[in-house]
Amino acid sequence: MENGKIADWKRKDPWNAKTFLLLMLLEFGLVMILVKGHLQSLYDQWLSHSLYAGTLTGATIALILLAGVYFLALRPHNKTWLAVGVRSFRKKDWGIIILCVLFLLVAGAAVMAAVSFFGVSYENSKTDTLTGEIAPSAILLALVSAAVISPVYEEIFYRGFLYRWLRTRLGLGAGILLSSLIFTAAHYPVTNAMPVNFLDGIVFAWAYEKTHSIWPGVIIHGVVNAVTVLLVVLM
Repeated sequence: MENGKIADWKRKDPWNAKTFLLLMLLEFGLVMILVKGHLQSLYDQWLSHSLYAGTLTGATIALILLAGVYFLALRPHNKTWLAVGVRSFRKKDWGIIILCVLFLLVAGAAVMAAVSFFGVSYENSKTDTLTGEIAPSAILLALVSAAVISPVYEEIFYRGFLYRWLRTRLGLGAGILLSSLIFTAAHYPVTNAMPVNFLDGIVFAWAYEKTHSIWPGVIIHGVVNAVTVLLVVLM
């Protein structure tokens, strides 16, 4: 039987519609339009390297969204990061982590194969930065960005806040599906990977649902992203 105090996050949260709308505006307004639409190109011109520009863009997005969660969702309600799932997890949850990693690696490959059958290439702006001659230091930077920075802020924002907000109001199924759709939309303009993003979102939300912690999702997310980066480099 679940511990009532821990499972409380599934039944109620301290936020209202205003908090939700402000954080969605932060993501789809400030991040998508300003950072991805304009600031990233400035980073590219400044650094003259798309991988470095992409990493700096990711770090900028991480700072914006984590600051948004803190100043809009946590601090006004005197809540700590525990409210968005930043808590330890049980040893037995490693079984869920391993299962999810294996499932996403196999299912993700199957989805991309199915998509490519219809003439959609797996290549995009992100994979382009990892092809050709690339220094070991650049590969390491890509791994830090994809396997550490992105999983941490995305799991806190999309599962810790967004999934919880939807879960308490709409229930398990709708919470998983809607949070996954929003997570997928946030990956625009990289559209050819969106089917995999949607599948990832479902699995990450399910992992949070089962473990009550964002850290299993961070680990699953990080491992899958790391394997993807290495596969792109090797190919």
